[in-house]
Amino acid sequence: MINFFKKNKDTKDKNNYLLKVASLLIHAAKIDENYTNKEKEIIEKTLIELGANQEEIKKLLLNAEITEKNSNQILDFTREVKSLPEIQKTKIVECLWKIIYSNKDADIYETNLMRRLAGLLYIDKKVMGDIKEKIKKEFIK
Repeated sequence: MINFFKKNKDTKDKNNYLLKVASLLIHAAKIDENYTNKEKEIIEKTLIELGANQEEIKKLLLNAEITEKNSNQILDFTREVKSLPEIQKTKIVECLWKIIYSNKDADIYETNLMRRLAGLLYIDKKVMGDIKEKIKKEFIK
């Protein structure tokens, strides 16, 4: 019985973490006021790679869109992400850059967001720049 409650708590924590990550990714996608299907696909793929359940992904995205719309600051989304292992944070940052470069260009609002996120997620500027250049080369050929 104790294991059941622990497993249930772990599932709740995982769902909350995925909701926060999805909300952050959606925020990045909407910051240029052009939330495209390509960006939604990038977000879905990343959430599945981070452990989201394939069957519940649509519900997760719907809840994340509502959460993002009702939030007035990104601190709500970054609080959970900054304590993640470096590998997961890197995957999230890669996804953020993919969202930004999915339309082949990064505007000032998107680059400002990434600068703020580097500080909030405790990611070194050099690491952030390296990830940006990697993704930029991938999307702009």
